[in-house]
Amino acid sequence: MSTKPSKELDTFENPNPEKDYTIEFECPEFTCVCPKTGQPDFATIYISYTADKLCVELKSLKLYLWSYRNEGAFHEAVTNKILDDLVEAIKPRYMEVCGEFLVRGGIHTTVTCEYEKE
Repeated sequence: MSTKPSKELDTFENPNPEKDYTIEFECPEFTCVCPKTGQPDFATIYISYTADKLCVELKSLKLYLWSYRNEGAFHEAVTNKILDDLVEAIKPRYMEVCGEFLVRGGIHTTVTCEYEKE
């Protein structure tokens, strides 16, 4: 597996697919770049999900989040993109992604988005 930023998310089989249980990640070192100013944005990304058949592998998740470091993205867009990419990769029963961005311009921003399997 690579040690460079990557948009590839690796998965593994859920060891207990018969159960509903919650997997939670806290990623306190997320960074991206404001597309308007070029200034860095810092956030903690919280991911919570109920797996179905697949789980996301942690190192690939780290490298995936790292891949945003030099990309311009609005808070709302990047949080929703993370959710969309994770849902596409693992097709969970339920997932929530929350981006808690540090103060910029005197405003603290939190973006929360959800997915629920039909």
